[in-house]
Order: sequence, then structure tokens, then C-alpha cells
Amino acid sequence: MDWKYLFTSFDGRISRAPFWTGVVILFAINVIVSLAAGGGSPGMMMPGSSLLSIIVTLLLIYPAVALYAKRCHDRNKSAWWLLLLFVPIVGLIWFIVDLGILEGTKGDNRYGPDPLAG
Repeated sequence: MDWKYLFTSFDGRISRAPFWTGVVILFAINVIVSLAAGGGSPGMMMPGSSLLSIIVTLLLIYPAVALYAKRCHDRNKSAWWLLLLFVPIVGLIWFIVDLGILEGTKGDNRYGPDPLAG
């Protein structure tokens, strides 16, 4: 798997497997940094630890959007659909169902070749 392409490029398409792999990796990074910065319990917060968590979360926005955009492209949708994530509940449901569960467009589409095609 080309990790650089997965997390830095907004071009092309990815199938569900690399999408969920990327989601899990980004989530794990965020959780690990948050736990390390906070010491694992609210009573043991170190000064500046919440700032570190905020910085890491902000740094992970770019790779997350790159990942999600490629999955939108596989569904033959513009990355502008990601704005739905700002709608509470509806955005999360859309994200899980449309990007995470439904199959991508079979064959080539305007964003590139089918990632599952041999």
C-alpha cells in the first residue's frame, strides 16, 4: 500500500479496504497522542497536554480529508460532499454508509480507473 498516496494525494480513487485502514490509523494516532498527552486519566493532565492533542488533531485534518476525498471519488462524487460531515448525526451516518459501506463505481469514472480492476 502506498501510504504517501493514501494520506497526501487528493487525486484518484480508493476502495473500502484502504479507506478503513486509513481511518483506523488516523483514529489510533489521535487516541494514542491524547492518552500520552493526558497521562490516561483526567486527574493526571500535564500542563500543555490538551494543546498537544489539539495540534495533532489539526495536523491530522489534511491526511483525513485526502483519504475521504479519494473515497468520495470512488463513489463518483466530488469531495465537496465532505461538507456533510459538519451536519450533526446526518453527516456521520452519511460518512459510514456512503463512504464506508457502499461499493464504489464499477469501472472507470471521471476521477480515474477502478481501484479494484486488475
